[in-house]
Amino acid sequence: MSDSFVTSPDQLRVKIFADGAHRDGIADLCALPWVQGFTTNPTLMRKAGVADYESFAREVLELVTNRPISFEVFSDEAAEMEEQARTISSWGENVFVKIPVTDTRGRPSAEVATRLAAAGVKLNVTALMTAEQVAMVADWLANGPPAFVSLFAGRVADTGRDPLPIMSAALDALRPCPHVELIWASPREVLNIVQADAIGCHVITVTHDLLRKLAVLGKDLDEFSLETVKMFYADAQAAGYSLRTAAATPS
Repeated sequence: MSDSFVTSPDQLRVKIFADGAHRDGIADLCALPWVQGFTTNPTLMRKAGVADYESFAREVLELVTNRPISFEVFSDEAAEMEEQARTISSWGENVFVKIPVTDTRGRPSAEVATRLAAAGVKLNVTALMTAEQVAMVADWLANGPPAFVSLFAGRVADTGRDPLPIMSAALDALRPCPHVELIWASPREVLNIVQADAIGCHVITVTHDLLRKLAVLGKDLDEFSLETVKMFYADAQAAGYSLRTAAATPS
């Protein structure tokens, strides 16, 4: 990859979905045409101080009216998970329901996902880490409506593994299901967005903090170097740092 492969977000082929749970932040991002969807989850909602799940979701849906948005179930029991998914799905045509690939005991969510997909519920099966899991989930979603599969490439990388081969294999596993799109979840840096774009990944979820870093996408590196030097100098001056050097010490 060269330094000039992508210089602005509108040149990306991968779709950027903003990942977060702050209503005001979502409102601001709705004004950006290259933010093509939104995702959230109970962890992000809890960190953002969301107390009422449904009230928050309905407020967000007043803002996000024409782009996909994912809300996640929070039950660990199959029957209740399915009931929650049907309720969440009823909130809007653009709503995708996130269900985990397994419950907390490691049992696959196959029956729930298959029934929901057959009933026309748009799903986002989440928390996957392997291409084998993607192939399994593709079977669950094969006869359903448009869907997403979220593979947590960032967490894969946290274990010291290169996520690129896994993501490429996951894309191959989804080829028989063109209505199912792969999401590169949990990116750690802007480079991950470029990597996802380069391999043809359909979607990448990006936190609001990482979205702000897109301002340096494709930036000239010499210019970036000089800005960094100026930043270090300005911060040292603002802190009032000084040293008694040999030249300044009386003999």
